[in-house]
Amino acid sequence: MKLSELQETSEIQKVSLDKQDLGLKRAFLPELPDIQSHALVVSGIRRCGKSTLLHQFVRKLGRDFFYFNFDDIRLADFSRPDFALLDRAIADSGAKLLFFDEIQSAARWELYVRQKLDEGFQLVITGSNASLLSRELGTKLTGRHLSMELFPFSYREFCDFTGQQAGAESLEDYLEKGGFPEYLKTGRTEILTQLQSDILYRDIAVRYGIRDAASLRRLFIYLVSNPAQLVSPSKLIHTAGVKSPTTVLEYISCFEAAYLLHLLPCFAWSVKAQSLAPKKIYIADFGIIKTSSFSFTGNFGALLENCVYNILRAQAGRRGAVADLYYFAGKRGGECDFIVDPHEQPRCIQVCWEMNEDNQDREIDGLLEAMEFFNQNEGIILTHDAEDTILTAGKKIEVIPVWKWEG
Repeated sequence: MKLSELQETSEIQKVSLDKQDLGLKRAFLPELPDIQSHALVVSGIRRCGKSTLLHQFVRKLGRDFFYFNFDDIRLADFSRPDFALLDRAIADSGAKLLFFDEIQSAARWELYVRQKLDEGFQLVITGSNASLLSRELGTKLTGRHLSMELFPFSYREFCDFTGQQAGAESLEDYLEKGGFPEYLKTGRTEILTQLQSDILYRDIAVRYGIRDAASLRRLFIYLVSNPAQLVSPSKLIHTAGVKSPTTVLEYISCFEAAYLLHLLPCFAWSVKAQSLAPKKIYIADFGIIKTSSFSFTGNFGALLENCVYNILRAQAGRRGAVADLYYFAGKRGGECDFIVDPHEQPRCIQVCWEMNEDNQDREIDGLLEAMEFFNQNEGIILTHDAEDTILTAGKKIEVIPVWKWEG
């Protein structure tokens, strides 16, 4: 590249950024630290608001900053030698605060970040690939970065953004629309379909050299159509149209790295037993389910369970922690949807749309078996709108609407 081209691109990007609406202040914003010794890295699915969040953050700091978005078609030929040109552009700006967007698009970016930290710059960074970020941060920036995860709007943020009150009606609306800011602003479903297409083909198929993009898409659509369900790679071979479970696992790993979906393991004290048990699938956002699912028919219980998973996962991501989260399958046949922090302070959480004669015994028995296993005297059943307290077998179960609980 030429220095003039890089500077022009940077200036255009900064003008565009300055014109953007800062939007709803994210609940995450107060938790971002003003720190110069470490790079602050916020990762998450594309279009969930990472750039807006960090734009809010640098404006809050009130200092001049240099902005550079590596995910720009004009930077398609950006290579390692061009970092020297970027140095020149940064020096000319006089800024000591650097705001780098979608940094995983640049090869060897972690070396450059380390260099700028050593030179005394403050760095805030976004990225959209969990696998690349964790690998590169772990090798070159060990002890020099703080990583946090951002997700689409939470239910509370959704209510703030849409001007609705917390309650059963707004919760149903959230389970229908999800939390991608741009989609909520416009209501145009093509925004979500294009987002998924970009992730599947550009971020996954092209980046990882997957030639059979049709199989990749088939598997993705099947998984999105089955939120909160158990999945087994060996049973998905024919669905995806591939030859081995290994390929299915590779595809799912790519979906996870791009934050499209997440897998929840079954709790077991043995790591081997955990790896052998089927995992549950959860989708990053309800808008993705709405626009990509062929067969999903409005199972609100599954959507509510997916909602609770996203809340629990986001709580850990905001702390910069790996979610210590599992489902529980008991020896007596009971199941509990979520076990949170089982190795420290276990919480047992069951989710169902409503409590009735058909499911009450099953839901309570599964929760009780988990509570007994983890030696807990209190548990939670999260519902769409029911609220109650149950005392049974010497234990206390609180029934709480998700819209009142939300974590």
